[in-house]
Amino acid sequence: MAHRPVRVLIVDDSALMRKMLSEMIGSSPELEVVGTARDGSEALELAGRLRPDVVTLDVEMPGLSGLEVLPRLLEKQEVPVVMVSSWTQEGADITLAALELGAVDFLPKPDRRHFSQLRGARDLLVAKLLMASGSRVRRPRVVAAGGAGPAVDRGPRAPSGSRAATRCVVLGISTGGPQTLTRVFAELEPPLPPILVVQHMPATFTRVFADRLDRRSRVAVREAQEGDRVESDLILVAPGGRQMSLVGRPPFVRIALSDGPPVSGHRPSIDVLFRSAAEVFGAEAVGVLMTGMGRDGVAGCQRILEEGGLTLGQDEATSVIYGMNKAAFEAGAIRSQFAIEELPALLRQFAS
Repeated sequence: MAHRPVRVLIVDDSALMRKMLSEMIGSSPELEVVGTARDGSEALELAGRLRPDVVTLDVEMPGLSGLEVLPRLLEKQEVPVVMVSSWTQEGADITLAALELGAVDFLPKPDRRHFSQLRGARDLLVAKLLMASGSRVRRPRVVAAGGAGPAVDRGPRAPSGSRAATRCVVLGISTGGPQTLTRVFAELEPPLPPILVVQHMPATFTRVFADRLDRRSRVAVREAQEGDRVESDLILVAPGGRQMSLVGRPPFVRIALSDGPPVSGHRPSIDVLFRSAAEVFGAEAVGVLMTGMGRDGVAGCQRILEEGGLTLGQDEATSVIYGMNKAAFEAGAIRSQFAIEELPALLRQFAS
């Protein structure tokens, strides 16, 4: 018996964009466009009446913006939402805010002027919508550092530098990452080991992402730069479009960035970072693999275990997409699994 297609509602104020997205989605037999909305009010009305499986939501619209529509939509029904965004820095900031509010994923607006890129854009759109249809929608529980309530802007902080970094935590995450890490990092406080993060994300987004995390945490969070020292009480996020690895020997370890090819389909790649952590820190490397689609990080976790280090995976119940972490767990590359609520305490534990 054939499965019915995934039913998609398109929300965009541009008639041209609604037409383009409809054509791209309609090219897949696994997807079906059940409606299009030109503004936020119409989107809420159609979503309630049509009950789609997935919604594509424009970031910037007149009247109700995507950021205003999203929480109202999720309050009424837990439907997966994929944001359709521009690549500008402003667009990145708004898109990341939407992901923190509960959107599952995002993708760039396709551009009909670049015909050579349209096929790739269509394939990406189809893949993300199919993935989103099987994801868990989580209403946000954004907390301020140290307690409940809204996120608080605490300004940039410097690492304490008071302790040599003899142990390191490397963390890999993909779909569902912005909401998940915002929640986890808001609850962190010193002392902490160095935490190095690969979040699958384009170059325009990672600096904005690190800045947003920094404003919500008592621990300094930065986008990594070539030569940065790996220090206690410092979180470094791999820049989009670069491979990040570690060089040196503890306690004098630094960041190395390269323009090497994608590994496991990604640049930055979790496998690249995890393998280098295993080589540099040996048994003092801790690999944490979280929500996301694919297999990036599986080989890296295996390498950490080979060197005597520890690997942990986010559990299925708290993952938006139980993909990379599932693949590593089933391959025997994850020593134990954790619920997201347990991660802040685990990270603090590795400081000693």
